[in-house]
Amino acid sequence: MMQKEILVTGGCGYIGSHVVRQLSQAGYRVVVIDNLSTGFADALLNKELLYREDIANEQALKDIFSQHQFSAVLHFAASISVPQSVQQPLKYYENNTANTLKLLKNCVEFGVPRFVFSSTAAVYGEKYLEPVREDFPPAPTNPYGMSKLMDEYILSDVAKAHNLNYVILRYFNVAGANVDGLLGQRTPEATHLIKVACQFELKKRNALFVFGSDYNTEDGTGVRDYIHVEDLAQAHLESLKYLELGGDSTILNCGYGTGYSVLAIIKALSKIVGHEIKVTMGPRRAGDVDSLTANIAKIKQILPNWQPQYDNLEIILRSAYQFEKQLC
Repeated sequence: MMQKEILVTGGCGYIGSHVVRQLSQAGYRVVVIDNLSTGFADALLNKELLYREDIANEQALKDIFSQHQFSAVLHFAASISVPQSVQQPLKYYENNTANTLKLLKNCVEFGVPRFVFSSTAAVYGEKYLEPVREDFPPAPTNPYGMSKLMDEYILSDVAKAHNLNYVILRYFNVAGANVDGLLGQRTPEATHLIKVACQFELKKRNALFVFGSDYNTEDGTGVRDYIHVEDLAQAHLESLKYLELGGDSTILNCGYGTGYSVLAIIKALSKIVGHEIKVTMGPRRAGDVDSLTANIAKIKQILPNWQPQYDNLEIILRSAYQFEKQLC
């Protein structure tokens, strides 16, 4: 039986590399497009075929699609920093929205029937203090969230007009590392709180800033829903299987449904390293919201085989910290 070919954009990055590994282990033949701006070629642990290319290059995209017969595309390639998106909105609409449009054009032209899209909880904005459901009206407060929401709308319209079904996965805060230490968040300038806190503890950063202490939360700092990267990767495989079995297009939250404040994360990491981690309080960042946690009833219903293995803050923090130590 011929292996199914899957195209993964951004497959050398933090999340993409975990998904690629799980896809290969599940028996798929994986093809990766990555410009390596934030990814690493050696994150492809099973020597998956890599095209070092940017999806902005329309001719290169067409050439790649013409050489393969993809049964699905998993799309991770994007810029992801909320503060940077506020400062450089054109970069985000170009890299996230315009490039996704180019990718979808090729999916339509070459008859790709399935698409799994990496979206974000940032599409919900700041209106909701309770755990958000997928049917809540989106209201992004920054260009990053808006660029991803525009992708969602484009994907939905394309799917209605063509033979294409999709799963949109709205990520909450992705954290942690592969528990065997082979994969993790390697980008030094990453903005994820847990990554930054681990870097500070290991003296790779001079300060650990907490941006804002006047949010409408219990301790005044922002509350987020953290999901381990391996569980998120597994959600992608289950989404792909769902589509292969004829599942209808859908949108799913990817989180655990539990929120932790910035200070709670720092306190938990302090316990792991055995001493208090000192923070520097700073002003709010543009585009940040008070609280954002997931209602995960829908993903449990649609993907019943998705059973998170790492829904534990200590496991998330320990895996991230151990991986960061390896990078020293």
